Amino acid sequence: MKTTRRALLAASIVVALPLVTGCATSIKASSTHNPAPATAFKSYGRIDVKPVAYKAGYNGNPAALAKIGANLEKNLAPSLQQWNSRPANGRTLTVEPIVEEMSFKSTTKRVFLGPLAGSSGVLMRVTFRDETGKVVATPEFFQRSSAMSGGFTLGVNDNMMLTRVAQLASNYIVANYDAAVGGPSGADDNAVAAN
Repeated sequence: MKTTRRALLAASIVVALPLVTGCATSIKASSTHNPAPATAFKSYGRIDVKPVAYKAGYNGNPAALAKIGANLEKNLAPSLQQWNSRPANGRTLTVEPIVEEMSFKSTTKRVFLGPLAGSSGVLMRVTFRDETGKVVATPEFFQRSSAMSGGFTLGVNDNMMLTRVAQLASNYIVANYDAAVGGPSGADDNAVAAN
């Protein structure tokens, strides 16, 4: 009887181990901190934020992308209104948020599969260009939701990941308006790709 239980336990571990190890997202950031832009954003008379999009050829969840876009727009609206009400000086900063990679587990998937659905992750790069097309900064923003936290919250943590990545990008824009200071990418050391 004990031998049967041990064999069953060993077989269960062998079957479950690949499921658990497959839960980690393969999406990685390149750094924990974004460098400062070439110049503070207040030197531009107009700041134009483009809609959030996936990189060319990338096929991702449109609802998740829309949530990032809505949060970014909501976070920046008051600041953009104030900044763009100043007199124009002929300089325009164009902000292009592009989601390079995303693995998003929907609430439905979380309800049925819980942690077995795996982790979620998002990597968004925001390119800042001046009126001549010169790149001023290209910070990246990373967030993830572990399989366990996503599973036990039935997808709430996955959705909060989208809110957090938009908040990181918004904070970078606001923080670099008066002075070029850079900002966090949102990644910890474990989420940075090995070079």
